[in-house]
Amino acid sequence: MKKTFRTRTYEIHTDKLKNGHKVRFAFLTDLHGLIYGNNHQELYDAVLKHDPAAVLVAGDMIVNRKTETLQAAAVLLSRLSEKIPVFYTLGNHEYKMLLNPEVRQEYLNYERLLTSAGVCFLHNERISSNFCGTDFIFHGLELPIEYYHKPNSPKLSLTELEELLGTPFMSGIHILLAHNPKYGNTYLSWGADLVLSGHYHGGILRFGENHGLTCPQYLLFPPYCCGRFQSGKSTMLVSAGLGEHTIPIRLHNPRELLVIEFCPSAHKEDSHKTGRKTANGNIGKN
Repeated sequence: MKKTFRTRTYEIHTDKLKNGHKVRFAFLTDLHGLIYGNNHQELYDAVLKHDPAAVLVAGDMIVNRKTETLQAAAVLLSRLSEKIPVFYTLGNHEYKMLLNPEVRQEYLNYERLLTSAGVCFLHNERISSNFCGTDFIFHGLELPIEYYHKPNSPKLSLTELEELLGTPFMSGIHILLAHNPKYGNTYLSWGADLVLSGHYHGGILRFGENHGLTCPQYLLFPPYCCGRFQSGKSTMLVSAGLGEHTIPIRLHNPRELLVIEFCPSAHKEDSHKTGRKTANGNIGKN
């Protein structure tokens, strides 16, 4: 059966935009080596038709130990980087491959190839870019591998997160790319305007907007499973991802590409309307 995905759009309202210009981003995560069309043409076209300012990637574009998935991801990301900036932070699969001496060199070659193509990797780093007059600061969180242990992993305190990333002290809009949503409470306390995560694959069996049955860490009914979460002025979006692994099942849980649009607060409508879903050309409410 042919693999499909939906495109889902979220609006983030903020008073930090300059000149009243909206800024749009595409968010990719958890591709896990899947290919949509020849040379990823379907996914490539779906991203570019929304004319995003940049593509944001939160990891697990590959499968640990399956080096052939490196090429699949590299084709897509190098093509996209020819058109628009791409910012990439690692998921657990990239990180495991980086740590594994048997496949480490293949992973390093992948990262060098994409870096030479213009992709910006963020290893517990940040970078600032200006889009339509507004400064956006992208932070890439790379958690030590023990934070992905199944089913139990350590707690992540705000102090520990600040030791890895520092604090979002610069003016502008701060976006945190953090693959593992388990630590959503800490991310939201950290102070980013937007947190983007994946990893949980929509909960495998999804119950509505924010709830799913389990995840690759074998947690039952995990918090911050999928969808949109809000704490003060911080928003967290957790994508169901574009592929699957570990538990390769999806029930009531389509694969998804996220499109995120920052809009001036003056044009805010209903803050509870999380976005639009697009699948096979159909548009409807959440």
